[in-house]
Amino acid sequence: MEISVKYLNNLIDEALKSGKKPEKLLIGYKAYAELMDHPKFADEIMNSAMTPTKRKYKKIKIKVTTDEYQLEVKS
Repeated sequence: MEISVKYLNNLIDEALKSGKKPEKLLIGYKAYAELMDHPKFADEIMNSAMTPTKRKYKKIKIKVTTDEYQLEVKS
C-alpha cells in the first residue's frame, strides 16, 4: 500500500463524495511516522492541538493504531 499524503487525501475525498462525513482517521503507527516526513502534513498536525492525543488533519480526529500501515477513514 502506498503511504502518502496524496493517498490519504484521496481516501478523505472518496468518503466525502459518497456522502459520508469523515469522523476519524485511523492511521497505523508506521504509516503515521512516514506521513510526518511530509512537511505539509506535519505542519497541520503539529498546529492542530495543544496535546499530542488531540491531533487533527483537515479537522478530522486522528487515532494512531497498533496496525503498522493502516490508513482508514471512519464515518
